[in-house]
Amino acid sequence: MPIFMMFGNYTPEALRGISPDRTHQVAEIVAANGGKVQAMYAVMGEHDLVFIVDLPDQERALMSSVAIERLTGIILRTSPVVEVEKFDRLVGAVAQVERI
Repeated sequence: MPIFMMFGNYTPEALRGISPDRTHQVAEIVAANGGKVQAMYAVMGEHDLVFIVDLPDQERALMSSVAIERLTGIILRTSPVVEVEKFDRLVGAVAQVERI
């Protein structure tokens, strides 16, 4: 199943609603879209949160992201990820195509 990273930033509204119940609801949204939360982290720096989720496809990732934003007020940026080993193979394939 494809992996997506959701980078979140709190809004004032989102900060007021922080709770374990809301965190559980976020995981339920991902599950309702056929996915699973691998990890959720609060971070310092450019983003306030990082979620790592498995979802069936980009459509379900979009639906999850919008539903979580509506529920929480957290601004999310969702990105698909590629494992480094696969990335290396793809880049190698590009080099072969460039020689043609």
